[in-house]
Amino acid sequence: MSDPKPPEVQLQIQLDDAIANGQYVNMALVNHTETEFTLDFIYVQPQQPRAKVLSRIITNPKHMKRLMLAMQDNVAKFEQKFGPIEVTDPGTPVH
Repeated sequence: MSDPKPPEVQLQIQLDDAIANGQYVNMALVNHTETEFTLDFIYVQPQQPRAKVLSRIITNPKHMKRLMLAMQDNVAKFEQKFGPIEVTDPGTPVH
């Protein structure tokens, strides 16, 4: 006899107003250890020597891989609809 499956729970996601408005960022730093990835999202103002981290996300490697695949899929769909995204300086490494 097989074990009965638990009932599926529908996830309800809450989005506070401050988060819903979002933050504009133009730089991201990605670091990792054996067990975690850390993504820092930063806004760099032109001609300013300092920049502030506006958000930090810490996640595990499996979730990071899922996030990367979702981002690749969405960029591909965007480019299919709106055309290629040109990177102004392809020689600049991503941090």
